[in-house]
Amino acid sequence: MFEHSNVALRSVLWLGFFAAILAAWWVMYAMAMQMDLDLLGRPGDMADRMRAMDPRMPMDMPMARFGPLFAMWAIMMAAMMLPTMVPTLRAYEDLIASANGNWAGWLGVLSGYFIVWVAFAALIAAAQLALLFGGVVDMLGIATSHWLAGGLLLAVGAFQFTRTKEVCHGVCHSPMMYFLGHWHTGMGGGVRMGLGLGVFCVGCCWGFMALGFAGGVMNLAWMGLATLFMVLEKLPQIGHVVTRPMGVILILGGLAVLAAPYVTGG
Repeated sequence: MFEHSNVALRSVLWLGFFAAILAAWWVMYAMAMQMDLDLLGRPGDMADRMRAMDPRMPMDMPMARFGPLFAMWAIMMAAMMLPTMVPTLRAYEDLIASANGNWAGWLGVLSGYFIVWVAFAALIAAAQLALLFGGVVDMLGIATSHWLAGGLLLAVGAFQFTRTKEVCHGVCHSPMMYFLGHWHTGMGGGVRMGLGLGVFCVGCCWGFMALGFAGGVMNLAWMGLATLFMVLEKLPQIGHVVTRPMGVILILGGLAVLAAPYVTGG
């Protein structure tokens, strides 16, 4: 009976986890479509379209207020970062079978991890507001200067080669080692370990969030590609071999963005 209930609980928790990811992506899609309607209006109304993209327009749109912007980033964190937690949660699940872990601790790890990313959502939402009112990004969160877009690509690409990235990625790539070195039991212990893992994860992946300003923070294509790469980085088999090649790709992309106006004569 106990074994049966444990299997049922496992199924419910994992199904709930993946349902939360799907729900977050659905909400992000709905928000992106609504933002297009709010900012761009009718497809043929070019005057309104250009005005909506002008950073000097009156700042009375939802994405010019901290509350809606923070909510957007928090949902985006759920959509993009929860999928990257699968190897970590699987590692903890192994400790339920082999050590004194339990499903309350599993939920604690998930909760602590997400708390850190929600805090990061507040920080980056505040940064986006500052950039918006400074005329550095438009209402869609897209850099208004190719210098900023190219500089972001170069900076994030260079970060892939730093010692900080190496240390943070090492923890994210091998969560079992973190659990063994920081083991705490129960829900509270899980939250504590989740907070620590979340800090390392932010240190590893913050750059891919910042790259939203290069292509638009509500750009679903960017969100999908960034999520895919961050998942690949954390896979035990290949995670350690994709980090630096991605750094090279980002640096080349940054150089291309910086050179584009001169090549095209713009």
